[in-house]
Parts: sequence; structure tokens; C-alpha cells
Amino acid sequence: MAPNISAISAQLKQIVHYHLDNLSYDNALFFAERLNTHERRSSESIYLLALCHFRLGDHQSAYETSKGAAYRGNDVSCSYIFAQCCLSLGRYKDGIVALEKSRGLWSGKSSQGKHSATSRALHPDTASATCLLGKLYRAYDDKKKAIGNFEEALKSNPFMWDAFTALCDMGVSVRTANIFKPNDTFVESLSADQPGGILSEQKEGSGVNSTEHQLKKASLRSGMYDTVADPFDVQRPAAGNAMLPSTSLASGENDFMVKINAARNRMAFHESGFESVETPIPNHNDSNIPRISYPLEPPQAPARRTRNAQPIDSGLMDIPSKMGYRAGVKKPHRFQDRAHDDHLSESNPTLLKPSTAGMSGVERKRTVSGHPVQPRQQPEEPGAPQRRSARINMSRAANTKANTGAPTAGNSRELKRAKPPVSRIVRPNSSGTTVGRAVSGNRKPLEENSMDVDQAEVPRLKETYAPPPLSKGVDLEFVKIEETLKYILELLKKFGSGYSALSQYRCADALAFYTSLPPAHQDTPWVLSQMGRAYYEQAEYAEAEKYYKRLRDRAPTRLEDMEVYSTILWFLKRETDLSFLAHELVDLSWHSPQAWCALGNAWSLAREHEQALRCFKRATQLDPKFAYAFTLQGHEHVANEEYEKALTAYRQAISADRRHYNAYYGIGRVYERLGNYDKAYIHFHSASVINPTNAVLICCIGNVLEKQRQLVQALQYFTKATELAPHAAQTRYKKARALLALNQLGEAQRELEILKTLAPDEATVHFLLGRLYKSLGDKGSSVRHFTIALNLDPKASQQIKEAIESLEDDDSFDDSMMA
Repeated sequence: MAPNISAISAQLKQIVHYHLDNLSYDNALFFAERLNTHERRSSESIYLLALCHFRLGDHQSAYETSKGAAYRGNDVSCSYIFAQCCLSLGRYKDGIVALEKSRGLWSGKSSQGKHSATSRALHPDTASATCLLGKLYRAYDDKKKAIGNFEEALKSNPFMWDAFTALCDMGVSVRTANIFKPNDTFVESLSADQPGGILSEQKEGSGVNSTEHQLKKASLRSGMYDTVADPFDVQRPAAGNAMLPSTSLASGENDFMVKINAARNRMAFHESGFESVETPIPNHNDSNIPRISYPLEPPQAPARRTRNAQPIDSGLMDIPSKMGYRAGVKKPHRFQDRAHDDHLSESNPTLLKPSTAGMSGVERKRTVSGHPVQPRQQPEEPGAPQRRSARINMSRAANTKANTGAPTAGNSRELKRAKPPVSRIVRPNSSGTTVGRAVSGNRKPLEENSMDVDQAEVPRLKETYAPPPLSKGVDLEFVKIEETLKYILELLKKFGSGYSALSQYRCADALAFYTSLPPAHQDTPWVLSQMGRAYYEQAEYAEAEKYYKRLRDRAPTRLEDMEVYSTILWFLKRETDLSFLAHELVDLSWHSPQAWCALGNAWSLAREHEQALRCFKRATQLDPKFAYAFTLQGHEHVANEEYEKALTAYRQAISADRRHYNAYYGIGRVYERLGNYDKAYIHFHSASVINPTNAVLICCIGNVLEKQRQLVQALQYFTKATELAPHAAQTRYKKARALLALNQLGEAQRELEILKTLAPDEATVHFLLGRLYKSLGDKGSSVRHFTIALNLDPKASQQIKEAIESLEDDDSFDDSMMA
């Protein structure tokens, strides 16, 4: 008989997943087509076929395959893969519509903790979908909605690193300390739909009073936490099925941390000897808590009166109907052996709950005649049936215990009893000879393993089967999970703080955060690149080169940020190193825009501007969103004095990245050269708003104001630029010139003395000093500095000689040499 269609489809799905997991995408695509042939209307088969196309890089085919199912909005996986294709193909609106239409399928879902080496979540969750939606809105130029979706993704899962970096790249001011912490949304997502997870029990007891619940959790025995599992390892089986009741997450507290603290409190109980108490006093009203009885030696019978005097609220009773047990009947305590402990840890039997009447402190076991049993001191009592050995009792405990409806209570006393026959209807697996009996009108069903135990043998049983330390191991696991999450989030907080600071061009702060990372992380390619970028933004090119050299040693095949490294080598005039880097990158990846930018910088340093332009244009063809390649292209047009082409290139860079301050700076330079100082000021100011710590941009604003004869405002910008870059000779020179023009000779002299130390071989500095001493009336010093300037720059001899000859004249201030 031929197999049915469903069996064939199931086998084909297994084959497709097999090839996808083993990165055999061609094979996966072949069998996905076979699957789609058998199930043309199945959303899962459509998704698998689109996924195979997407993994192979055929985004157009994946788009066409998943389009119909995505527009219907009835399958979240099809909508998600369709939106991914739209992001790659630039069809942002289509992707937004598809994800919004299926919002009801992924909203409120979480897959955190469900991924391991052997398991995967079937569908994308809220964090993944909102992050993708944020990318689509950002590309669609809807900044407000993009920010909202990225924030929602981080609330659902603080490990969504790309959502965080996207917010930083968009210029959003983020509070890193509030992002990388276990907030209520993240904690709730860990517990949702995760049986056996760390926080799965938080949903169970949401109606319990919070204060009462805290007291309960502190007094629970170790057996209550057998079901606690690692949220990062959902395949680990829980030791039991008991669930810990907890409060709702809406109580205003972080219940995840409360659980950890409760675990530590229990550890303190155990270390203080809590486990040595034979019969713990019931100090809670929760009837859902299983009690594990240990083989402890029973004390004298009268001791029970004070321990059981505290009644239990009958409103919380959960009375089972299994095996005919009656409400209000208290089960006697029995010695437990290791077989019983193993059985209890693997099963979830219905628990017997004592009623208020059954918990009376004066209740005692009775003899056959109905008289109360007196505490016996002898190992044997007259008239008792023949005693079975403890070995038989131990061997039969596991078999007979499986037939009971509940584990034994922990506060009863062991007495020998006769075993009348009981119907096999009650105990179908019983031999019919060893069951509990009714005495004196007080009918109490006894345990199947209620065989007589010699009191002399009790100490030996106690020594052999000590209670297992279940609680300490589980509590240590809680502490370990807490420490792990805390460590990862603290590490992410440092990474995030550094990245956020660098995105706002607070380079000194970014370097401080990155240097606070562990040494192993500091030596990773990503951190080295970030630190090199920070020094590059501070114009400390020599220091930045050291980090990029180390980066090349650690990751010689890394292409990201290599365009920045090539620009650093351009500023340092390392022609040989730059040429070697360019050819190495081109050989590594011919289709990499970073490689073509490096090659273009090499041609630019050699003053081959046309060749450089070809390389930069090739980089923009490979990646139309690569803003820096457009900016470099504009710089080459300026060098060729092609100002209109330069403006076009700079505007394309801004279109690719709104926060690319280099393009605004380039437009300002073009307008400054064209004499349009108002537009130059606007663009320089726009660039400084994006990067407020760049001294070059602030100095450019001062230049424009100086050319507009607004010397007081220009001096303010020059002073600010000097504070940002105290070792920048050009900035300090312009400040000294403005001070000299405003006739603030004392401050100008101080600035020029510092400048002479920074640039002792600069002719313009000595020329300006000659002008200063001329104004001060010190002709000797003036002639000396004019002579030094003449020796350093013979080409300016005409201007310097005229300045020397005019020492006796009262001519106006001439700054032709200082322009």
C-alpha cells in the first residue's frame, strides 16, 4: 500500500531540515521543491522553500515564493522571511505591511531560552519581529516608528544587540544602564510558554498574596525545587513536576531576583541545621506543596501534640478522590527508602491534604480494641503478628508504593499493625495480604508498605538511607544562573556604554569604557576597531594606527572599518603601507567596497585623482548605501576643483547616512571656497551638531566668521577648538591671530609662546611673533623672528622683507603672510 500524502510530507520536511542544519542549501532547495509539490497550500512548505532561496542568496525568488502567504498574514514565518527579503531588495513598504498584518501572531511571544544545540523555536518572537520592523522603518525613513520598534525589541530581549547599535547610529540618546538589565518584560518573557524553565512557575501562583508567598518560599524544603531547570538548556529534564507558586510579575517587584534571594534563604536554613528536625512545623497554608518524608527515627508519641496543634485553613485544601481516601483522614508517616525517593522524583502522585480535624494534636493511633497506643520502648510487643524483616520491607517498598495515590505525610508515627485482606479492586496489583485495616470505628487506610519494622533496626536504616541534599544543589544552580546573567549583562553594559559614547563622538569616554573590559575582550577585533576609531576621531592618527595594526594581526581577513584604516595611513603619508593594504584587500575580496576605498586612497595619496575617482565610484556601485565612499569621491572632485560634482557626491553621502558629518563638512568647504559664507556656516554648524567634539569643525566655523569680520564670535569658536584639541597647532595659531587682530596682545603672546613649542619650525608662527613684537615695540625680537621666518620659508621672502622694512612705519596690521 502506498504511503499517504501526510507521511510523505513529514519525511520530506525532515530531509529539508537535515540539509539546512548541515548547510547543504542546494540539497535543501531540491527537497523543498518536492515538499512544495506535495503541499502547495501549506504555509510551512512555502516557508521552507523561501528559506532555502534566502539562504542561497536568491532574495528575489524568496520574495516571490513567500509573497502570497505573507500578504495573507496567517503565517508568521512566511511574513518574517518575506520582510527579510524586502529589506534586502529595498521594498521596505511591502515588508512593513506584511509584518504589521501578522502582528497578532508574534506579538507577546518570546523564544528566549528555547534555543540550544539540539532545539530551535519554530517561529520568530516579538524581539526579532520588532527589530526587523525597526530596520524596515529606518530604511523607509520613518525615524519615529523605527525608534519605537527598536525600543520594544530591547524591552523584550536586552540581548538584541543590533537594535541597540541601530538606536546609537540614529543618534538616539540611550541610557545603557536601563537597557542591559533584567526588566519586567524580559523576566516575563523567560517564563512564558517555557515549562520547566527558570521562571515558569511565576505564572502559576499569580493570585497568591505577595507577602504570604515570600514567607512560603523561604520555608520550602529542598524537594520543592526539583523541577527548576536552566533557561538556557530546555532539554535538561526536570527532577520532578512540582511547580513553585509565585506572585504575579505585576506586583511591582522583580520576581526573578526574589526567587534568587529565596533560594539563598533556604540555603541558610539548611546550613543552620534545619534539615535535622524530624517533624517540621507546618508554617504555611499552601496545600499544593509536596512533602518528602525521610527515614528519621520517630520521637516519643506525646511530642506530636505541640507540633500539630497549628491548624491549616480548610479553604486551601485540595482533597484527592484517588483510592477512596476520605477528607479529614490523616495518613500515617512511614519510613522511606531509596527506592521510594527515586520513585517520587520521577512521578507526580496526587498529594493527600490533612484537614483541620485530622491535624488535631490529641489524635493517636489505636489498637484493635480501640484503646490509645502507648509509646513503646521495646522493639517487640506481645500479640503482634510475626514481624517481617527490614530487608523484605525494603524490597517491597518500591513496588507497593507505585500503587498508592499519594506520598506519605511527614509527621506521623510508626506502629505495627495487623494486615487484614482487602479487595483487589482497591489495589489491583496487591497480593491481598498486607494492607491497612479499620480500627475502632476510625477507618484509616494505611500505606501498602506499612509492614512492621523492628525498632532495633531503625537506626541502621537511618544510617543507610540518609536524606539526599537536593536543595543545596538546586539553590547553587539558581545562584549560578543569577551570576551568569549578571555577568553577561554587566559585560554588555560596558560594550554598550562604549558604543553609545563613540556614536555621540565622546571619544575619551568610549576609550575609558573599552579599557575597563576584561583583557581578553579588549584584544578582540571588534574592540580593537572601536578603539582605533575613537583615536581616529580625535585626530590621533599615530595611536589609531597601532590598534588597526594589531587588528590586522588578529584578523587579517576582516574587511569592516578598513576604509578608516586606509584614511589613517593617508593622513600619516604612509604611501607604501597604504598601497600594500589596498592590494591585500583587493586580493582578499574583489567585491568589497572597503577594498576599493583603500585602493582609491592609495591613488589619492599618489595624487592620481582620476584613478582614485574610479575606485570610489566602484565602491558606491558595490554598496549604494556606503556613505564614506561618496564622501571620498567628493574630496577628489574638490581636489580637481569640480565643485558641482563634489556637491552631488556629498549630497549622495547624506542621503545614504543622515548622520555622516564628513559630508556636511565637505559641502561647507565647497561653499567656503565659492565665497558663500552663509551656506558654509550652515553646513559646518550642522556637522558640529552631529560631532560636537571635533575641533576641526569648530575651527571651520570660526574661519567663516573671521572672513565675515565677526572676530569676537570667531575667537569664541577658536577658543573652544583649542580646549578640545590643546595640541593642535593650526587651531592655536588661528586663535592667536584673532587675539592679535583684536589687540589682545598679552593673551596673544601666551598663545604664540605655546605655539612656538608645538611647531618650532613653522615659518608662519615666527612671522606672527614678529608682528606681535612690532606691536609691543620690541624691534629686536621682531627682527629676529622675521629673520627666522625668512630662513624657514624663502618663498615668502617678499612679504617678510616688506614687514622688516616697515618696522619704523605705523602701517595697519597686515596678515598676508598668515592667511
